[in-house]
Amino acid sequence: MKNLVKKHSAVYNNFSGFLFGVGQFFEFCFRFLKNVFMPPYEFHEIKKHMDELGVKTLPIVSVTGFIIGVVLAMQSQPILARFGAESVLPAMVSLSVVRELGPVITALIFAGRVSSGIGAELGSMRVTEQIDAMEVSAIDPFRYLVVTRVIACALILPMLTLYVVFLAIFGGYLAIILTQNMSLQLYVVSVVEAIRFSDILPGVGKTFFFGFIVGIVGAFKGYNADKGTEGVGKASTTSVVLASLLILVTDTVLVKITLWIWP
Repeated sequence: MKNLVKKHSAVYNNFSGFLFGVGQFFEFCFRFLKNVFMPPYEFHEIKKHMDELGVKTLPIVSVTGFIIGVVLAMQSQPILARFGAESVLPAMVSLSVVRELGPVITALIFAGRVSSGIGAELGSMRVTEQIDAMEVSAIDPFRYLVVTRVIACALILPMLTLYVVFLAIFGGYLAIILTQNMSLQLYVVSVVEAIRFSDILPGVGKTFFFGFIVGIVGAFKGYNADKGTEGVGKASTTSVVLASLLILVTDTVLVKITLWIWP
């Protein structure tokens, strides 16, 4: 009987802790939305974070984007050949990359690279009491540390996505010419005819939300990190997991909305 009571108590405490964490997260998001439009605007800090986050993420997203196009074309070519539809391979690769694969995979890699970094950085500042020192010095650490990073993430991710989409389409062409005698001009014409503005806008537009998720989750976990080095590691790890999960859930919702608006 005592073990059963302890088990129910543990489940209740875990569920209560989960609800409390969700409430904290939404309060953190509301605080961001309240501060993002209030002056002064830290444009210099935003630009600095965009440079850091974008430049340091370029190598890994470059390799990823190229491989996405190559693998997608190589895997799809024999399947389409069964139905005599090899001519639609450029359109299939480009549409798949523009609408879904490019934005989502770029966001997940961005989350693994950036969200963990923000969580670890702000967590270290919390543990070493640098954030407390800023508050004592009459400096708003939330605006200076959180708002600037979240805005930078939301602005830089769409740019990285467009870059990845271009590399993936180029990688698809290199894979196609290994199996088909297709000229670059024919490939470009096929891609341009297949892609419409209603394909680009939803694909790239939803990365603003993905960038916001990456930045706000990393900042939330780091800003509220527990004391000690263990809290920093926990903030870094949970930032990646939570950001990746929220990206996938948000993508599911946005895909349904975009299909309803642009069928």
